[in-house]
Amino acid sequence: MATSTASTETRSAQLQELARKHLWMHFTRMGGYDDEHPIPILERGEGPYVWDVEGNRYLDGLSGLFCSNIGHGRTEIGEAMARQVAELDFTTNWSYAHPRAIELAARIAELAPGDLNHVFFTSGGSEAVESALKLARQYFRLQGKGQKHKVIAREIAYHGTSMGALSATGLTPLRAPFEPFAPGGCHVPNTNEYRWPENRDPLWAADKIAERIEFEGPETVAAVILEPVQNAGGCFTPQEGYFQRVREICDEYDVLLISDEVICAWGRIGYYFGCERYGYQPDMITTAKGITSAYAPMGALIASEKIFEPFSKGTTSFIHGFTFAGHPVAAAAALANLDIFERENICGHVREREGEFRKMLESLRDIPIVGDVRGAGFFHAIELVKDQETKETFNDEESEWLLRGFLSGELYRRGLICRADDRGDPVIQLSPPLICDTEQFEEIEGVLRPVLEEAWEKVKARG
Repeated sequence: MATSTASTETRSAQLQELARKHLWMHFTRMGGYDDEHPIPILERGEGPYVWDVEGNRYLDGLSGLFCSNIGHGRTEIGEAMARQVAELDFTTNWSYAHPRAIELAARIAELAPGDLNHVFFTSGGSEAVESALKLARQYFRLQGKGQKHKVIAREIAYHGTSMGALSATGLTPLRAPFEPFAPGGCHVPNTNEYRWPENRDPLWAADKIAERIEFEGPETVAAVILEPVQNAGGCFTPQEGYFQRVREICDEYDVLLISDEVICAWGRIGYYFGCERYGYQPDMITTAKGITSAYAPMGALIASEKIFEPFSKGTTSFIHGFTFAGHPVAAAAALANLDIFERENICGHVREREGEFRKMLESLRDIPIVGDVRGAGFFHAIELVKDQETKETFNDEESEWLLRGFLSGELYRRGLICRADDRGDPVIQLSPPLICDTEQFEEIEGVLRPVLEEAWEKVKARG
């Protein structure tokens, strides 16, 4: 036993050294790791849990990054991928097709609402958004409306890391190091009603989109891009009637509505697509993550008949693509993933258990640091405050020590992976695998409650 423990420790130390020397992690302060602050190295997963190289178990309360929807270790998906490799490892979708891409496109079209019948595959979410923005521009050029190039998004919203997607992203710290972008990114208020003044019109945020279109000039605006539930800032849900009003505005001004569902599709909020939950029909949907439940990288842009029509005839083509988009092995993973969704009624399970998950989170409101609880499905956030009555938030320095100096590390040490985030006001985000049930909800509360109580004591001690 001692030998085994020593061997584990040696292997862990070797991986730590190699990671610090060679692995450049994403959105990560690489200078923050040393012998006293090791890199979390996860090597195994099963169901809603993952294990690190030292054998410690964690509840994956973030579903990897909002994408491990059916949980880890589904061998049938690996088997489907292996069968595909044996049949055809790769061919491009540049002027060629293969059976799995065709089958998956047809299946997505069947699930998507309305006439969203045309599927353009990508390798991930940023690429899907990039594709939608480029498609909107080329679409209007084909209509003889080449001036329509601007895109309107919401403040604090995150739409990806590519240069085009960043022009839509409404987070200044993520944008600033890479400016200038292609012109045309505009931003309007989001739907965070918790920070609104009392008695504000519920459709105020929707009407701000019309005002912005008028300000920019309708002849210059190509698209509005919105998440059904906004991720950055902490799971902002729409007001009743919000998306219906946005749809009216887009129709009035000849502007395309893009539903960015990189997170919200594939059961995250209880439906195959988030726009179904809120009852609106977009012109395009962007998606990724849960399309394969993260068993392989894949994304997609889903377009309506109207958008596809000018590209369906003559010599016109969408002058855009990615080498690995629609990869046969990823498509096989996605098809197997959707089989599981159907067989186990994953979307129905989320709708059935959403109330229990939300009730557990709401029970934490008795802790003074908890200001708001919001979200939908298995996609929720807890906003942290210094004062529940006044809703006083934390400044940048306070957020730094609270989130990175305490909460992130302590939650992880106690066995819960979630996101302590300050891209807006400080929040803890929870987005567990869609197979979770009462046992996991109780486990989440068992970690969250004492840690949040301790955080509040630390806030009081600092004054």
